[in-house]
Amino acid sequence: MSDIRINLLPWRDERREQLKQEFLKVLIMFVFAAIFVLVVLFQFYSISIDTQNERNALLQKEIKVMDEMIEEIGLLKKKKEELLARMRVIQDLQGNRPIIVRIFDQIVRQLAEKVFYTSMTYNGKTIDLVGVADSNNRISTQLRNFEESEWFAKPNVSVIVADPKRGPQASRFTLRVEQVTPKKKGD
Repeated sequence: MSDIRINLLPWRDERREQLKQEFLKVLIMFVFAAIFVLVVLFQFYSISIDTQNERNALLQKEIKVMDEMIEEIGLLKKKKEELLARMRVIQDLQGNRPIIVRIFDQIVRQLAEKVFYTSMTYNGKTIDLVGVADSNNRISTQLRNFEESEWFAKPNVSVIVADPKRGPQASRFTLRVEQVTPKKKGD
């Protein structure tokens, strides 16, 4: 019998070396492919981020323009309200002109004998009168005259002070009365 021995180790070593070389080639190609994919993805996301930043900058610019417009609209609304308020005041003054004349007329008509006014203040519907009367009875008469008038309501004397310079029983007084518009006959 012959003893034949076949040594397969060198062939195996060559085959192993060849597989190793192929594995390294595949690994290197995979690494290059991964790097290529990462570079492409990085570029894609960089472009996407830059595009989005440009959009954001444009939006910020437009928002700033809109904010300025909103502020301007607010100022215009404020001016409009001020003008409308002025118009209302003017219309009220024009509409109340006959009433104011009538109030002055009624104040004079309600004036009691030997009573005169030194000052008058008209605020809204309230009239403050400061005056001098010959006596306290004249002040009472003045109050009754205002109570009986259809143009005035709630007369109230807040201060009565003796004024001997004007006479032995003379008094200075402060009177407050509310102006009312009389109801028409048909109401």
